[in-house]
Amino acid sequence: MNKNLFTNLFDPMAENTYLNAKEQDLAGTHTAQSETQAVKQKTVVVKLGTSVLTGGTLKLDRAHLVELVRQCAQLRRQGHKVIIVTSGAIAAGREHLGYPELPKTMASKQLLAAVGQSRLIQEWEHLFGIYGLHVGQMLLTRADLDDRERYLNARDMIVALLDNGIIPVVNENDAVATTEIKVGDNDNLSALVGILAGADKLLLLTDQPGLFTADPRNNPDAELIREVHTIDETLRKLAGGSVGGLGTGGMATKLQAADVARRAGIEVVIAAGSRPGVIADIVGDTSVGTRFLPLESPLESRKRWILAGPPPAGDIIIDTGAANAVQLRGSSLLSKGITLVKGSFERGAVVRIYSTEGALLARGICRYSSKDMTKIAGKHSQDIYQVLGYEYGPVAIHRDDLVVI
Repeated sequence: MNKNLFTNLFDPMAENTYLNAKEQDLAGTHTAQSETQAVKQKTVVVKLGTSVLTGGTLKLDRAHLVELVRQCAQLRRQGHKVIIVTSGAIAAGREHLGYPELPKTMASKQLLAAVGQSRLIQEWEHLFGIYGLHVGQMLLTRADLDDRERYLNARDMIVALLDNGIIPVVNENDAVATTEIKVGDNDNLSALVGILAGADKLLLLTDQPGLFTADPRNNPDAELIREVHTIDETLRKLAGGSVGGLGTGGMATKLQAADVARRAGIEVVIAAGSRPGVIADIVGDTSVGTRFLPLESPLESRKRWILAGPPPAGDIIIDTGAANAVQLRGSSLLSKGITLVKGSFERGAVVRIYSTEGALLARGICRYSSKDMTKIAGKHSQDIYQVLGYEYGPVAIHRDDLVVI
């Protein structure tokens, strides 16, 4: 995996908790009921491999797609947020073109992907539409994730879709991706998407029931591994290649994706996509497939990084009211409370927060650059768009990106 991308995967600056900052921070209060609901609701990434979408055939299994969508719609009715990471663009393109004989080149794959991506999103749009749900397509490459600004933009986009009740449908942009800018497989892409979304669960649905102690195709004594606490070399040796030959990822890539996601506090389950009710059962904590336990919560990971990570890029001075809100009430830092900005830094940088008396109050990850922060200092949150011509949310630094000293 590319070093920059690997760094971004574990970069707590890119994590997001999906709290409605405008309602919670501007109102300044939380009800016990809303907190209870927040605990129950989960953000779930469902990765669907080509073998699941085609049922092992050469074309999309639309009957099974309907069932998968039904389960996702059920989660949405329960208040959960759902993200689909879908394979199958090349398979859909090949089916639509009547299975043409093409040379085995990158250009041929890109041709099939270009045709198939539009067909695939139309399928998802039609099926989710049956349940009154809207979808939004996200096509990503590694280049979108290596660049800090594009990475944050991708995060903001997925947040906006979910906050507006729209189901993101994510795929790698195979139509333009080359070897140099490919994530490589949708298993690792789904782990990255989970981190972008601050997900609670990542479901890697495949043509196998999970990870076994041996290859079940060759060894009748192979047993399903129900729960994994540690991913080591012994476990990696158990992971084989792709069974059906229709997709790019096998059990090895799923293990790699699980290792990445669990380090960001995401629970991962590898299970058979053909199992009846598999999505609902996993989200309902029924023992299905192989479960990988998260190492720690994303919030703990991010705040530890803020304290021990890179040196602060600048300083922000805040007034007494903002200082009390940040220190005593655990609130986010609003632009209204900022009196002075020191240093030059970009959006997503770590900064120190000081009182007007010079006392160090906190460290945090800023939502705006120093240039933008200077312009909106002392302004109300609702005026940010008018001042800048755009906005990245109503807070300067979100409380989940703040560590009080």
